[in-house]
Amino acid sequence: MSTPAPTPSPSAAPSPLPPSGPPRTAPPATGVASAAWSVSPEDVGSADAAALWRAYYTEVSDRYYLLHEGRRSDPDQLARGIAAETGETLRPPGGTLLVARYDGVAAGTAGVRLLGDPEEGVAELKRVFLLPRFRGRGGAALLIGAAEDAARALGARRLILDTRSDLVEARALYARLGYRETAPYNDDAYAEHWYAKELPPPDRPPTARKPAAH
Repeated sequence: MSTPAPTPSPSAAPSPLPPSGPPRTAPPATGVASAAWSVSPEDVGSADAAALWRAYYTEVSDRYYLLHEGRRSDPDQLARGIAAETGETLRPPGGTLLVARYDGVAAGTAGVRLLGDPEEGVAELKRVFLLPRFRGRGGAALLIGAAEDAARALGARRLILDTRSDLVEARALYARLGYRETAPYNDDAYAEHWYAKELPPPDRPPTARKPAAH
């Protein structure tokens, strides 16, 4: 799970970073499916995407405040933080958001956005999240695999992300899926760990992924 920071200033939530360089081609609008799971692109403004963003932001914000201050997020501050992050950079042509469904029910998200010069081929993984009741069913690995495919379709050769120390499940998941811890690539106040993964070209099969409990 790539992490937003506590309200009002999320860390792994998309910040206002406009796409740079020439227009980019959006990923194809095809999805992937596995047994009860399906993953497909969806606009960040859809009802399901918005509901999942609220659930994601609320969970990681509450975890932060419970850990550091022994309380849950202030409701007004939480609402402001959720509203402030529009997810605009997860829209084509420089990004995409994926929604995972389990038996047709919206269960989670993952997004990618290109960073910097498109010739550099670097994309950032964002909003990786599954609702708690859907964790442990292999959906996280499927979502991240689909996000890697979407990043590759945008022209990315490397996928990066940041997260917090307390999100130990997310860190274990990324390590299991081949992400390596790296030096910081940003100065976000709440980012504490940074990861990267080189993406094989489309004609080279990626390393097999194990279903992940998340």
